[in-house]
Amino acid sequence: MQSTLSSAVCPKGTGCPLSSVQPSSQKEGTTPLSHPMARWCLLQPKDAAKMPESAWKLTFYSMSWAYSVYLLFFTQYSFFNDPPSVFYGWKSGMVVPADIAVAYLIQGSFYGHSIYASIYMDVWRRDSIVMVMHHIITLALITFSYAFRYHNVGVLVLFLHDVNDIQLEFTKLNVYFKTRGGGYHPVNNVISNLGCVSFCITWFWFRLYWFPLKVLYATCVSSLLSYIVLFVVKVLTGQMKEINDVREYEEDEEEEEQRVAVHQNSVKDRSQVQNGIMKDKHL
Repeated sequence: MQSTLSSAVCPKGTGCPLSSVQPSSQKEGTTPLSHPMARWCLLQPKDAAKMPESAWKLTFYSMSWAYSVYLLFFTQYSFFNDPPSVFYGWKSGMVVPADIAVAYLIQGSFYGHSIYASIYMDVWRRDSIVMVMHHIITLALITFSYAFRYHNVGVLVLFLHDVNDIQLEFTKLNVYFKTRGGGYHPVNNVISNLGCVSFCITWFWFRLYWFPLKVLYATCVSSLLSYIVLFVVKVLTGQMKEINDVREYEEDEEEEEQRVAVHQNSVKDRSQVQNGIMKDKHL
């Protein structure tokens, strides 16, 4: 079947890439998917092995990022425009809204599957171990942020991170498509170069500018301010009856030691007096 398709698409002597596509270059789990796509796209064997993975990731990240955009800009959540609002009404064990729980379920399922796919399905590369560790850590962060009810912050993180993965996988696909069907396609080369530039720009803008401005500000600065404001409110409303300076100074420590020593001496003196009276009575 493969030889028939190759001869039909590519004349003899043209070096058709389909004639060299062999199942041995793939893991068993990727063979059914990559070979039909490789035949349809006429990719080189080395690119045909990697294209299905990038196509799947591009589809997933596009859908997941679109859902995070929906949550942040088309619902009642104002986490992006008002980062401190991620902690409004927060309490331990609070109920997670259903639409945010769906986002966590999707992300957790994806990274759980990615651990399995990286080991048993995808083409093994030099950085595969690093990717497996990345997926494990990401899944742990998703799990703990949900368990400790930091899901509002998690929605912001997903929005700021997934957009770069979209551009990365899109760029990789165009790199694979540059050489296909026995020829070179400059359009895909231009698109891949533009995708690389766009990836660098959005990486800086989303992860190095907006991430500190939105996520780190909300979790570090605004949470500390909320603590101080809560303390002031308790004092003004009478919930805190007395304010004491709990800082320790050397003079306070010396005075405390002196008070403890005087108390111990007085206890010892009373004990000796009582023992003396009891001895006199015995005599």
